[in-house]
Amino acid sequence: MKKQVELYTDGACSGNPGPGGWGVLMRFGRQQRELSGGERQTTNNRMEMMAAIAGLQALKEPCRVDLYTDSKYLLQGVTEWLAGWKARGWRTAANKPVKNTDLWQQLDALLDTSQHEIHWHWVRGHSGHPENEHADQLARAAIPH
Repeated sequence: MKKQVELYTDGACSGNPGPGGWGVLMRFGRQQRELSGGERQTTNNRMEMMAAIAGLQALKEPCRVDLYTDSKYLLQGVTEWLAGWKARGWRTAANKPVKNTDLWQQLDALLDTSQHEIHWHWVRGHSGHPENEHADQLARAAIPH
């Protein structure tokens, strides 16, 4: 039986584009782990994606994952758009290049090879959800100054 893990992810940017950070709060039972990182020149969407990628990469064995994000871009990208983008050679329905293709391909490879059972959840950002607020604090603290 796979371990049940919760990942709460968030990204933040000071200016968009501008310096940005990402944060992940991981939970397995009573254990918690925090991850964060940042880049000097990035976008909010890239930081949202980096949080999800880093959280999934940190798992050392196949798990049942509940991944929480306040990013509709990330959620819809994974659950609605990704298959079409791949089928069209990483082009949108309007035949334009997909933005952040490098990260979408990295995330897609993780989804294909990880053997995780991932359930994606959207939470409203900045609405008092304690774990999302914690991930946001991690992301903001990781923004390079």
